[in-house]
Amino acid sequence: MEVRREIVLPVERDEVWAALTEADRLAEWFANEVELDPRPGGTGVFRWENGEELHAVVEAVEPEERLALALDDASSVEFTLDDDPSGTRLTVVESAPGPQACAGEWSWGIAWSLTLPARSLPRSPIRLAVA
Repeated sequence: MEVRREIVLPVERDEVWAALTEADRLAEWFANEVELDPRPGGTGVFRWENGEELHAVVEAVEPEERLALALDDASSVEFTLDDDPSGTRLTVVESAPGPQACAGEWSWGIAWSLTLPARSLPRSPIRLAVA
């Protein structure tokens, strides 16, 4: 199953990239505590106040263009940044085996729909498509 979300943010790519790859910025919108080494083969840990943890391995990095993570629950998430006349188009694709995407249990999707973008990135409507 795959879920794709797309949003256009009225800021430059470097600002969006920082919100996706810097641990302190990720902790503002995704998890309460974040460790991330945003290099191919690097690892990440996302922790929440309720004790939950999500572990990741960085599969691909193209600075200010693409970040792909393999997650310990057999799912994956890929962020792609593209230029847009209004700023930066950010596409998030979450993939997982089974029907969990349809059940609304996707961690990135829940955080995305509730709180991203953080800091100077204004909230914008999200177009959602399930493939």
